[in-house]
Amino acid sequence: MKPSPLRLIQRRQFIKLLGLSGLSILLARCGLAPKTIQAPLPSLTAPPPTATASLTPSPAPSTTPTTAPSATPAYPSHAAIGQASDYAPGKLRQELERMLDDLGGLGDLIKPGARVGIKPNLTGGTWTDPTLPVPATELFATHPALVGALAELLIDAGAGSITIMDGLGDPLIYSKWGYEQMAQPLGARLLDLCLPKPYDDFMVFPVGARYAIYDSFYLNAALSELDVFISVAKLKCHTTTGVTLSLKNLIGIAPTSLYRNKPEHNNRSSFHGSITFDTRLPRVAVDLNLARPVHLSIIDGIFTAEGGAGPWDKGLHQVKPGLLVASKDPVAADAVAAALMGFDPSAASKTHPFTHGDNHLALASAAGLGTHNLDEIGIAGPAIREVVYPFKPAN
Repeated sequence: MKPSPLRLIQRRQFIKLLGLSGLSILLARCGLAPKTIQAPLPSLTAPPPTATASLTPSPAPSTTPTTAPSATPAYPSHAAIGQASDYAPGKLRQELERMLDDLGGLGDLIKPGARVGIKPNLTGGTWTDPTLPVPATELFATHPALVGALAELLIDAGAGSITIMDGLGDPLIYSKWGYEQMAQPLGARLLDLCLPKPYDDFMVFPVGARYAIYDSFYLNAALSELDVFISVAKLKCHTTTGVTLSLKNLIGIAPTSLYRNKPEHNNRSSFHGSITFDTRLPRVAVDLNLARPVHLSIIDGIFTAEGGAGPWDKGLHQVKPGLLVASKDPVAADAVAAALMGFDPSAASKTHPFTHGDNHLALASAAGLGTHNLDEIGIAGPAIREVVYPFKPAN
């Protein structure tokens, strides 16, 4: 399929390009106007877990694709925007293939026999299913059809093995949310990262000199065996971090049992800081991305939710933006996705949408994980202003 032309949106033009009508829609849907308070990002440190083993993580992915689209050789990063009206497998695969072609294809990532890990966002549990207006995968969890379409393209590109992995809060998720049915014909392995299996214990993953909170994490050792690691996130808001996209998706790779303050907690409570303004969780998300770098980000915004990250957030309800985002720079992917949600990805901490936590996109950019500046990202597909879908933030 012929690649779409690449377009660029500059941050200083962000509100202007939305137009007055788009800005009015954004403010009406969000119910507030962005604040303009500028505050420095505080630096926190906390003692890491005691290391019992060592591991040299895969090198951080370059912010410049090995095979950059020839139309925009000057941009340090690239992203592709796609559109889909539903999760029909054939059309979904076709659109995803076009987007990846616009990014230079998979040849620079997938070598013959490559071991690939795909991390979807499978937060929550099946116990909420009877109360949901629509299936969880059409509301707050990554849809298996998107992961399946991606896996097919990876296999066609030469991948030797596919492992779909997440730290599950409910062991029934893979069976009840359609992942077993999707993975079986592809020969893909399903792995629960909250358990050490197939190993006896977790392995220590160093973060490196740029760590902010943890200098290492205990994680499933299978994460060390991957040649390529892919984050397939959901397009959503989050109460603390403003948005929860490709970068924050990695919170789910940490085993719950090792990162909770009390045994009765069913989440990673030790990752969270203040309930008024959290400087800790945004930095933990960046630390995890340094420990286990992402090589490709895909964001599922076809059917999703606004007003929160899951059914535990009041006001959560389904929206259908019909959007997809892809990038080999996870920070760029999140920046473009945030802009599509009507947010400024470079907004200062303590301003909308990063009202309750530091801007983790800016922190990730400062840590060398990629760029969150829209004017440094070559964008393939429709222009942001043409498809922007303003989200209501999480309260």
